[in-house]
Amino acid sequence: MADSVVQVITGRERRRRWTVEEKLRIVAETYEPGASVSQIAARHDVYPGLLFTWRRQVRIGRLASRHGPLFLPVTAVQSEAEPRVPDEAAHHPGRRIEIELADGCRVRVDDGASLTTLRRVLTALRG
Repeated sequence: MADSVVQVITGRERRRRWTVEEKLRIVAETYEPGASVSQIAARHDVYPGLLFTWRRQVRIGRLASRHGPLFLPVTAVQSEAEPRVPDEAAHHPGRRIEIELADGCRVRVDDGASLTTLRRVLTALRG
């Protein structure tokens, strides 16, 4: 046994196990402005192809957090400057909400949007 050889393998390992939360955190990094999938993959020691697979799984809903929706407190702030409003919206001032889905998609909804239309849009984005 004194003559046996020990091999040390460094770098990417073949069957590393990632938790869902770790995968989602890494995928979220790829959606940051100016992010490079290759650089993020190298930093986390995964192949870029695997990272693209995780992104696709998040997009189609196969990779999602086990926790329900997260609700955060909202604070309304009065803006100093008046935002530029298109002419048609100036005649019918209303309220607008922004919905951010788990995969990072954002939907801005004006006051007059029908519930049916909103459901169709959200279903299309999730599926």
